[in-house]
Amino acid sequence: MTTLRALGRSGLDVSPLAFGGNVFGWTVDEATSFRLLDAWLDAGFNFVDTADVYPRWVPGNQGGESETIIGKWLRKSGRRSQLVLATKVGKDLGDGKVGLRPEYIRQAVDASLKRLQTDYIDLYQSHDDDRSVPLEDTLGAFADLIQAGKVRAIGASNHSGARLAEALETSKRLGLPRYESLQPLYNLYDRAGYETDLEPVVKEHGIGVINFYALAAGFLTGKYRKPEDAAKSKRGEKTVATYLNKRGLRILAELDEIAARLEATPGQVALAWQIARPSITAPIASASSIEQLQELVKAAQLELDAEAIEQLDQASDQQQSA
Repeated sequence: MTTLRALGRSGLDVSPLAFGGNVFGWTVDEATSFRLLDAWLDAGFNFVDTADVYPRWVPGNQGGESETIIGKWLRKSGRRSQLVLATKVGKDLGDGKVGLRPEYIRQAVDASLKRLQTDYIDLYQSHDDDRSVPLEDTLGAFADLIQAGKVRAIGASNHSGARLAEALETSKRLGLPRYESLQPLYNLYDRAGYETDLEPVVKEHGIGVINFYALAAGFLTGKYRKPEDAAKSKRGEKTVATYLNKRGLRILAELDEIAARLEATPGQVALAWQIARPSITAPIASASSIEQLQELVKAAQLELDAEAIEQLDQASDQQQSA
């Protein structure tokens, strides 16, 4: 059985990896989504993260497709009580459906609940910071949702350290629920933003961290090693342009060496490094097949020794030239 971790002070206990629901209705069809969700829970994991906007970027989609698939699976499987379900509000859905105004949050949560076919969301997250709305208004709206039983805890995504600290201070001052989790960009390559700006705040306040792009859009699996590898996936071109450089290749070389020593894969080692970091609660990773899902399961079971962690820390040091 997977050992669960406390998510901030929310009272929610989550598996050390979260399944990223952005793939549902995008690279994964409904039937495969059902199989993946069942397999995730069967393997002892309980945490799934999605958003109302997923995956609006797919031609023909409007947003909400991921939540709709999860809702159909919940109705069919009857496994709601086994799941810690996280979703988000605030990204642009068109027709003025954007941001963190209280009236829009109330509208958006009801739409998410309807798609998800549930009467509560475990973790409801501000997908983006919205500086046009006073923090006390946004947090007050979330307080009402918690009071109504529609939401159990709230979290923030894509916030700066300063704004997260300001939100936490506002909650404390006004006696409002606080953000119990943060969803930042973080992985072996993308370290600086989180470690310098955000990590001090989450450590000081005991905030749970569920980072996205945990595998750097697939780069840390070793899938992309030369420019022509960009053709391997829909995200390949951007991934190669961002990560395929001297520093990226140095990280891959270290992952290869440690993976060979531990009889694991580079992607598993990259995730295990994040899971071992004290301030990280549960990296978010996706799978589009049962085989990929099994890889994630093994990553959560992989324990890195101090030498491996030190090797990866040094190879991915931002101070070294890219």
